[in-house]
Formats: sequence, structure tokens, C-alpha cells
Amino acid sequence: MKKIILTLALLMGVFAAQAQSLEQNKFFDNMSVTLKGGAIMPFQGYAFWPSARGIFGLEIKKQLTPVFGMGVEGEATINTTSWWKEPNYWGPKSPNIIDHTLAGLFGTVNLGNLFAGYAGKPRFFEIEGVIGAGWLHAFHRGESADVYGNDYNSWYTKAGANLNFNFGENRAWTFSLKPSVVWDMNGDVMIPYRFNSNARYEWEGEPHNGKSQMNAVELEAGITYHFKGSNGERYITFCPYKYSQDDIDALNGQINGLRGQLNGLQGDLDAANARNAQLQRDLDAARKANKPEPAKAVDPNAKYMNVLVHFKVNKTNITADQQPNVERVAMYLKNNPTATVDIKGYASTEGPHDNNIRLANGRAEAVKNMLINKYKIEPSRITAQGCGETDMFQELSWNRVSICELIVKN
Repeated sequence: MKKIILTLALLMGVFAAQAQSLEQNKFFDNMSVTLKGGAIMPFQGYAFWPSARGIFGLEIKKQLTPVFGMGVEGEATINTTSWWKEPNYWGPKSPNIIDHTLAGLFGTVNLGNLFAGYAGKPRFFEIEGVIGAGWLHAFHRGESADVYGNDYNSWYTKAGANLNFNFGENRAWTFSLKPSVVWDMNGDVMIPYRFNSNARYEWEGEPHNGKSQMNAVELEAGITYHFKGSNGERYITFCPYKYSQDDIDALNGQINGLRGQLNGLQGDLDAANARNAQLQRDLDAARKANKPEPAKAVDPNAKYMNVLVHFKVNKTNITADQQPNVERVAMYLKNNPTATVDIKGYASTEGPHDNNIRLANGRAEAVKNMLINKYKIEPSRITAQGCGETDMFQELSWNRVSICELIVKN
């Protein structure tokens, strides 16, 4: 069992390795049809060549990968050796030309591609292993039915090989030699006879040897036509382009750049949403007051921009992931000498109110101190104040924030 598992694991590894670089195989790609014919001879209990009869059939197959294929087949034997002769357990008598039919499934393994790899096109000569199973039926005429019983039904297994010769520049045709061995899995053909007492008394032949009626060797030749697939070829092809590591690194760089732009735009959007929420709260408070409070004077000659700096719960220190936001404020101030910044610190409604007031003040001062001490921004261009608790964001943790309002006057 261990060897079988290891073998299956090896085959699955080959299957996966092939799939990594091959073009996608659609359902109707890599289909083929085969016409075949030859002879079939029993190898157990009967004369080999004298009991030979003709056989012909049809296969429809799909190549799943360069290594593995699967298909269906139908075959029929021609009654050439036992037609109207004395009872012969190899092949019950039939007045019809066709005295056996076989229909089943089979799988193939391309041994060359399995062990030597696939070069992107079938080789001129290839060997495939074949294994299959299906339904077996034998036709009995009236006389033999007394001895054998009614038409015989069984199931069979098959093992063999395909010796393939692939022709043409586009490999549209394949000529194959197809030796195989077939086993009748029901065993003894005389089981119906043993339970037929009338036939047993009337028949004067020698006792049957108990062998199966269809343990046989097939020697066939076939011609295969391969249909064109969605890739424009009649076989599996490799992907037209393989990405190098440099290509992958360049694409990753583009992705990271786009992510950076997205993060920056998201920050601007968050700041704009925060400003809109604060203005809405100011408007609502003014409407509720007995005397409307004058709105904050907005200089028509000034430009406004907000940047958010988020804090952890119950903390006033600026974490490493938030320092780029403070740096954005500093770079803007350096690039715009007439710009100033108003820093407003907030805390969420979590925890004691007095502690939240302290946190709001501390967060505003933390941003101010970093701008002065690390980025050398003049203190006169900075104002900072704690604004207490806020619920401007639905996400509770987002309210632990300092909002930097940049003002540029023309």
C-alpha cells in the first residue's frame, strides 16, 4: 500500500508540474477519434490461433495532460471460428456475424512524457500504457442457449499498450499498434449450464474445463484523427509567454506603488469626511443654541486640507505607522512657506471623561512637538488644542485621532 501511495503521489506531482506551464485545457480541447481492428485470441483453455476471430471498434479520447488521457471504447468480435460448429466453449454459437460486444472506459499514460518530459509537441513515436474496464456481452443462438443459457453478460478488464506513430507537421493523424490482454471477470462460462438439468442430460460432450469464455489477447491496429483545439493546434501547447523574475518584480513594484497611492487617497478621504462630520456637528449645535453661534470665519483666499493621525487606545504617543502622516504635514509646510496648521486632538467616548480630556490634549501636543522637534517647523506656524471626546466616525477606534488642518493663504 505504501508503494502505491508513493507512486500516486509521484504521478500527481508530474501532473501538477505539467499544469504549471501549459496553456489552459478547455473541455472539448485535445479530443480524438480512433477506428481500430484486428484479431482476438483466447490465451487460456482453448487453442490460440485456431480460435482467433476478427475484432473491430471505435475509441473517443480526451488528452487531459501530456501524460494522462481518458476515453470510451466500443468493440465487436466477428464470428469466424465457431459458426455452426460443434460446441466450443471459446465463443458460443451465434447465427449473427457479431457474437461478442465490449463497451467500456479506459485511461492512458504517455510513458515518454512521464519520464522524459513534454517538449510542447508530440514526438513522432510514443508509447502509452493502457488500462480499462467495461461491459461484455455474448450472443447465443437457440441451440447453444440449451447448453450455455441465455445471452452471456459479464464485465471485463483490460491492460495493454499503444505504440503510436504521429504524422504530419500539425500531428493531425496517428497510426497505432494496440496489443492488449482482456479478462472476463465473471470466470466460468458453464455456470448457467450446471443449473440447467435438461441440457445437462441431453448434451453428450465432455465436461467443461471451467475456464472463462473471454480471457484473450487482442492484436489491433488503429488510425486516429485529432481535432483542432481552442489553441489552434491539435495537441497541448505551452503558454505563449513566460514571465521572468524581473517581470514579476516590476509588476510587484507597480502594485506596491498603486497601493501607496490608494493609501494616500484614502487618508485624504478620511480627513475630508472628518472635516465634513465636524462641520455638520458645528451646524447642528448652532441650530440648537438659543443664540446662533457665529460660524468659524473662512478666509476665501485660503486653501484648507486635513490630515489624520490615529492613536492607540489610552495612548498619546505617535506610532511608527502614523509618522508618515505627520511627515506629510511637515513636507507640506516646508513646501508652502505661508501655510499654517491647526491641530485638534480628540478621544473616543470610551473610558472616564476626565482621562479622555487629557488624552485629547496630549494627542494634539504630540503632533505639535514632532513637527517642531523632528521636522524643525517654526512653532509660530502651529496651533494645537485638545477638543475632548468625539464620535465623528462610526468606527469607535477612529475617534482616537489628531486632525491637522493645513491652511495656506494666497
